[in-house]
Amino acid sequence: MAPNHFSNFEGTYKTLRPPAAIIAACSVLEALVLSFLLILQHLQSYNNPAEQKWIVGVVSMVPIYATESIISLWNPKLSLACDILRNCYEAFALYSFGRYLIAALGGEGKVVELLEDEYAEHLGKSLLDGVDENHDMDDRSFCNFFWHPAKLGKDLLTIEKFGLVQYMILKTVCALLAFILEQFGVYGDGEFKWYYGYPYIAVVMNFSQMWALYCLVQFYNVTHERLQPIQPLAKFISFKAIVFATWWQGVGIAVLCTFGVLPNEGKFQTGLQDFLICIEMAVAAVAHVFVFSAKPYHFLPSAAYGELRKETKEAAMEIDDENRQKTALLKETSTRVESPRTSVTESVQDIVVEGGQRVVEDVVLAINQAIGPVEKGVTRIQQTFHHRTVVSSDEDEEKESDIQVERDVTES
Repeated sequence: MAPNHFSNFEGTYKTLRPPAAIIAACSVLEALVLSFLLILQHLQSYNNPAEQKWIVGVVSMVPIYATESIISLWNPKLSLACDILRNCYEAFALYSFGRYLIAALGGEGKVVELLEDEYAEHLGKSLLDGVDENHDMDDRSFCNFFWHPAKLGKDLLTIEKFGLVQYMILKTVCALLAFILEQFGVYGDGEFKWYYGYPYIAVVMNFSQMWALYCLVQFYNVTHERLQPIQPLAKFISFKAIVFATWWQGVGIAVLCTFGVLPNEGKFQTGLQDFLICIEMAVAAVAHVFVFSAKPYHFLPSAAYGELRKETKEAAMEIDDENRQKTALLKETSTRVESPRTSVTESVQDIVVEGGQRVVEDVVLAINQAIGPVEKGVTRIQQTFHHRTVVSSDEDEEKESDIQVERDVTES
């Protein structure tokens, strides 16, 4: 009964495979177009490289996943190679997301200061409660990472970075190990049997991924107030949904196939996984357009789109002007526009000479370059008018002379 059921299902699968591939291809096309347009917008408004380079790395996860899944769906023989490449880039995307959070906080130096401030605040509260100071120094132990991560101070950043890096290393090593085991026929993709390598690799990767994501969550719990300008919750949900969906979805399909709920024959398991990923990447591409939008990275002309802060610094200096010493004032104005999901800083320096004269060589050069063609055009227009005026005056003189000659002839 079961073999007939599976054979009938396999025939239905072969019948449904072409339309499923077409639907998947349309979804992939949508994901590629939206993702490439979003990446292009970030590159055109590349005003904050510290953040945007990691955003591009995260957003590129969608087209890479979609491309590898549609290739695997059309050619099942390449499914293992595509799965390995997809897993490797997933590790890099998770690392990129962590680095993006650090960049959004101002870099590692700012993050260390922030975490130490959180620890000092907690230490101050503990001392007010009558707790011994030496006891509070023990709060930096690893056990507090699970219950009170703010007590770790700068050590929390070290644990978070280690959590991301270990996932990158294990993901890459396990991907290469799976490829080697497959060559010897002992990998057993989707097979939960003790003599195959798949279940052992799945368990290792499961714990590694969960630990990396947990490190991100704990880091977010301590820094979420400072991350509010970039709306981190939406970014967390969209990114973690992709990672969890692809991983647990594949494990769930493998379990259902193992227990006979779904047929465990041919390439049905990998085909179903690839088809679902293609559909999910189309949805993820739409979400990324709103979550990782490039609009906040445009230079904003006014504070209507966010909070505008200006800071001016002045310093006196001496300059030589035709063998004469003049006192000059160096002014540096920093303009910081804090808008939703990012911040942009622009610095302008001016040199003001005594008497109020402003020396800005670049501005003078730009004005000369702009006025030069205009002056040439005006000169040509003046020459043209002058030429026409001279010609018209000569013609008038000739006409007057002719009239005078006619008058003289008539009188005579």
